[in-house]
Amino acid sequence: MERTSDVVIVGGGVTGCAIAYFLRDRQVSVTVLERGEIGGQASSAAAGLLAPLGPLSGPGPFADLLLSGFTALRRLIPELEEESGLRLGYEQCGALRTVSNPKRVVHLRQRLDRWQSLGLQLYWLSGEEARRREPLLAGEVCGAVYAPEESQIEASHVVQAFARAARRRGARIYPHQEVSGLLTHTAKVIGAVTTQGETVSCEQLIIASGAWAAQCAAWLTIRMPISPLHGQLLALSRPALPLRHLAFGEAIYLAPRGDKILVGATREERGFDTMTTQEGTSWLLSRATRLAPALHESRIEARWAGLRPKTPDSRPILGAVPAWENVLVAAGHNSVGIILSAITGQCIAEMATTGRAPAIIQPFSIERFNGQDEGTGRPVTWSQ
Repeated sequence: MERTSDVVIVGGGVTGCAIAYFLRDRQVSVTVLERGEIGGQASSAAAGLLAPLGPLSGPGPFADLLLSGFTALRRLIPELEEESGLRLGYEQCGALRTVSNPKRVVHLRQRLDRWQSLGLQLYWLSGEEARRREPLLAGEVCGAVYAPEESQIEASHVVQAFARAARRRGARIYPHQEVSGLLTHTAKVIGAVTTQGETVSCEQLIIASGAWAAQCAAWLTIRMPISPLHGQLLALSRPALPLRHLAFGEAIYLAPRGDKILVGATREERGFDTMTTQEGTSWLLSRATRLAPALHESRIEARWAGLRPKTPDSRPILGAVPAWENVLVAAGHNSVGIILSAITGQCIAEMATTGRAPAIIQPFSIERFNGQDEGTGRPVTWSQ
């Protein structure tokens, strides 16, 4: 392992590898240290939905970030595929957001009204129109929003493409190198120490360790409000009639993926446990067959779980770490790490080299959590 680097990144998921890719574009020497396999956690467990509407209630800073990320990643795909030699499985299949309770139609129409200003193509469909477009949908579906631009991608291929392309540009990316602590001098980090006893000296440190970011921040006596949110997914065999679109409804989603259909995802507070459960499987199956009854005929081909890095407001934490002169954080992406990978990589690489946060990420500083604890009403400074 190299002993010195301009930048050390803690975390080799899609965010860390994307930052490394864009740092090498700026001729910055970079070392990525990953505790397990590259992309072995949330990045590989993700379904790879490029469907920005779901977490958005309307215009605002998060909508700007998410839609810019959606555009940036789609534009980057040809370059990433060429530099990495990997196919990313991008497919613009469109998405249907459905309701089956007539009382919820008004709510979905209100969401459509708020989404109209975001600049995506959107269409209202009756239940009959939705079933003509997607015959697998249940007869109870009584309305849907159709978003033809929403897409999907192979999430595990994206992280490996960023890693492979970053390496070809000269980044040093090391799996199975868990960081156990940091070397500091006054208000600067000067090196990272691994559990193998290796030390990598650096001019800057970037925390990009997903659900584990709070543990990294603790080395700097920083409180970072990121915790793991357990999510289970299934892969079902494809029924005789294939699924054509992404389909959202019954609190789950269905995604066509070759000869399988992905079903996701649960949301459970279970710490760092990544095991699947029969309860989670049963819940996903019951919801999936309510949305698409033909899936009663399907077999479970695979099931797995991942840990989303959750923040209190479901927004990422991007930018400088207070009280430290040379530490940045890019974590807490919740369920949108893949879609935000390119924009995060670009912005954090720019900030690392210029010292200035691009305007689009400024609302996502850790300092937004300075305020009051919701439970006690007492003042809280998360960054101290």
